Amino acid sequence: MRRFALSMLALLMAVTLGAPALHAEEAKDQAALAKALAAAKVSLEKALSASQREGKPISGKFEIGDDGKLQLSVYTAKGDKFSEVIVDHTTGKVEKAEPITSGEDLEAAKAQSEAMAKAKLALDKAVFKAAYANRGYRAVSVFPSLKDGHPVAEITLHKGDDWKTVTENLD
Repeated sequence: MRRFALSMLALLMAVTLGAPALHAEEAKDQAALAKALAAAKVSLEKALSASQREGKPISGKFEIGDDGKLQLSVYTAKGDKFSEVIVDHTTGKVEKAEPITSGEDLEAAKAQSEAMAKAKLALDKAVFKAAYANRGYRAVSVFPSLKDGHPVAEITLHKGDDWKTVTENLD
């Protein structure tokens, strides 16, 4: 019993002491993304619309890619196939589309597709609605999910040093 208590105490300390470092890393990533967003000429709504040639948009986000550059990524669904579509953040043109076939990306795409299957409002319209209601903010990401069986979209918005997440009903 004493061994279990010591193990739990060690785990609690590791989580407690590691949390500030994790939060600091998130803040650093958010600051880098905020700085990079200044170069983006294309809105998330436009990227969602542009990606429709590859299928129904099921999520989208601005992110810092593996190469350290700003990237505009949209997941799409066509039948039972999923793709990650990269949209040029300066021109709005589709740069490439790659199939999503495994791992966490596939699990996320399946869950997002399930939510969008019940949605009556498209993601680009939900993002526009959120941005319009929060003038001066830019939509940075949109992720659909089911809440109590109803489709909703969590939309992250950014303006200056301020970040916030709003929820839009999709049904």
